[in-house]
Amino acid sequence: MRPAQEGPRLQPPLPGRRRRRRAPLPLALLLRRGHPPPPRPLLRRALLSPEKKPRPDHDGRTMELGGRAVPVDLVVEVLRRLGPRGVLDAAAVSRAWRDCADRVWRVAEELRLRPAAAGLLGALLPRCAALSRLVLHMESLETLEITMADKAINNMTGEELSRLVSEKHSLSILKIGGCSNLGFLNLSSSSLNVLWLSDLCSLSESVISCPNMSELSLCFTQQSTECTDLVSLMDGLGRSCPNLRNLHISSIQLSNEAVSALEGANLRGLCMLSLILGSKMTDAAVASIVRSCASLALLDLSGSSISDSGVGMICKAFPHTLSRLLLALCPNITTCGIQAATAQLPLLQLMDCGMSLRSNLQNEKQGAYFGEINGRIRLCPKLPTLKKQPMRQKLIIKHDNLKKLSLWGCSAIDALYVKCPELIDLNLNTCTNLHPERLLLQCPNLKNVHAFGCQDMLIGAIKNQKLINRKNLMKQCVSTGV
Repeated sequence: MRPAQEGPRLQPPLPGRRRRRRAPLPLALLLRRGHPPPPRPLLRRALLSPEKKPRPDHDGRTMELGGRAVPVDLVVEVLRRLGPRGVLDAAAVSRAWRDCADRVWRVAEELRLRPAAAGLLGALLPRCAALSRLVLHMESLETLEITMADKAINNMTGEELSRLVSEKHSLSILKIGGCSNLGFLNLSSSSLNVLWLSDLCSLSESVISCPNMSELSLCFTQQSTECTDLVSLMDGLGRSCPNLRNLHISSIQLSNEAVSALEGANLRGLCMLSLILGSKMTDAAVASIVRSCASLALLDLSGSSISDSGVGMICKAFPHTLSRLLLALCPNITTCGIQAATAQLPLLQLMDCGMSLRSNLQNEKQGAYFGEINGRIRLCPKLPTLKKQPMRQKLIIKHDNLKKLSLWGCSAIDALYVKCPELIDLNLNTCTNLHPERLLLQCPNLKNVHAFGCQDMLIGAIKNQKLINRKNLMKQCVSTGV
């Protein structure tokens, strides 16, 4: 047996000479020579104290840190004391650190960001599932948009919203969803230009004083308890928002009186007007709109109770300006009103008459057909497939500039003839009684046809006619040399 090798002997330094410190040898070389490994360095006292070991976490998970097993809960507690950017930097070290950072985000209830970290907001919000309070320290905020997830709740009150608008002097665009807890609306700003608020409910006060505002969108809930005074709201818009050009209001409380108050507001500069889901609005509301608006480019009265007479008033009032007309869910409109609109509005590019021509009203599913309303975007859920008796209505549409035509859910249409050379999009979803042999499409530029819920023979007829239109277009291009 070989005698155990002795370590190097240290000689005392000579008097008057300073001892030079040698660089430490690598650990692998020391082990090769038979020397014992040096002692492991202690962790920082802020993380782990050698005198008092931390208690293990509830599930006993640990992670290796500095050569020692450290409880995950202790690392999470340290990360909680860092700023958002520090936690993000720690998450980039390894998978274990990223798991600890994720635990910090999941339980975070309050998030405070300063202008330097404002760019991290989009990355942090999806990770903070339990976030209940967000504090943004921004002096030059210009645009703020807050959208709510499926199970998210917006606890912002009317006082907090008023303070936000009044303190941010450079704020020009504000879009907030889930505003069911506001209680009241009292906004005053000279810089605000665009305001979108959705899910409003039973506002006790509605005052908007923004002289430079050009676009306003207010979407109220469809609950039966919704009781906002829209008459007072409409009446005050003329004095507080004289430069308003785009107005969108979605509420079941819309009525002739509310629209008449809009007439008194004297908003002659309106270009886009959308008043939807107001089943109490009749032709009297149309008369008020005609008297109050001089040149509308978009008019949306979906969900109202206007008739063909109201459509005639619209055609006479805006023949040279109206390019988009939306009359979905208007049960009192017939094919005569739709044909009159397409014949008397030469600039029309979009026409929506979905669910207005229904064959059997008493068998239709009651309730709201708008799944989501945000500004002027409407999504309709799947409609019930009920057997209805056809009323054999014939619809003929001829227009030179029409690009989009929507007839979704018009089950009363038995025959359809469309001659629109510029038509690109045609929606025939759930037109269950449309006969394949009574369909004629003379639309050479037609690209998209929606036929969900239609008969298989009708879908085949649509494909054949699209093919014929394409061949005719190619022949025309060859003959003209294009």
